[in-house]
Amino acid sequence: MSNTDGKRILITGGTGSLGTALVQRLLSGKNGNPSSITVFSRGEARQHEMRMKYPSDKLHFVIGDVRDYQAVLGVVANADIVIHTAALKHLKTCEDNPIEAVKTNVGGALNIIQAVKEGNAHPEVVVGVSTDKACLPTNIYGATKFIQERLFISANKNSATRYICVRYGNVIASQGSVIPLFQRQIRNGGTVTVTDPSMTRFLVSLNVAVDTLLAAIETALPGEIYIPQNLPAATVGDIATTLIDYRDITVEIIGIQDREKMHEILITYEEIGRTLERNGYYVVTQERQPQPAIISTEYISKDHVISRGQLRELFKSEGLI
Repeated sequence: MSNTDGKRILITGGTGSLGTALVQRLLSGKNGNPSSITVFSRGEARQHEMRMKYPSDKLHFVIGDVRDYQAVLGVVANADIVIHTAALKHLKTCEDNPIEAVKTNVGGALNIIQAVKEGNAHPEVVVGVSTDKACLPTNIYGATKFIQERLFISANKNSATRYICVRYGNVIASQGSVIPLFQRQIRNGGTVTVTDPSMTRFLVSLNVAVDTLLAAIETALPGEIYIPQNLPAATVGDIATTLIDYRDITVEIIGIQDREKMHEILITYEEIGRTLERNGYYVVTQERQPQPAIISTEYISKDHVISRGQLRELFKSEGLI
């Protein structure tokens, strides 16, 4: 029996790439049989598109913003499982609009916690979707997601609701990824702009992202962070070359952008002693583990770079080339 069986599931930001993949999986019955799935987001047009694509009596839509406490209070009150994917996640957008990033990424998490603690809501679990950029953050986006992680973990104190997080790298072809930018530039026949060819990024398929979320809901203990093991990484140069796919398109090196990292981290050095392994996932706990460390070094993208041939096969499997 799955933890989703008979449950009312709320997905904030549910019309995004991850939310859409999650809805598709939950409706398929492969991971349980929820009684209802509510998509809470701001985009009327995208909700309508999803309604047409996935006609189901189980699927419901609510227009609203995680920054609006009253709206959050209303939808959380009717949920057994809350999956929080809503975020401002474009690095430059967050850098240019830091207050807005804080209002959405931090304020949205606070609204969910407050709705649970002060309202009539009694969800069994709240899971926050985080990012590798929350590890040793160098930019506004990463800093807000780091705070979101800490808020959800801290919310477990004196709470019957289980607050947990998942953390992974760039979801392939999601809106926050560099891949859609490269694809647009290629379609337009123009120059592909690469910051630094040797920069590395973790790559996560939507299936792996959804698997991680559902595994955390099933087995994560309060305050734990689930991270998929053995994620592939690639250099930005290889990503661009593979997507260009032998077309006659120029690559321009524009240099690393402000607040960007050369390499991303999923488990920091400080977290190693609090990390264990469970069912194929790394789990960052809140207490130092008594057994020897599962990993000896930080989980960093430059140590997991796959070959260009492997990257090509990955992109082919995801329908990108």
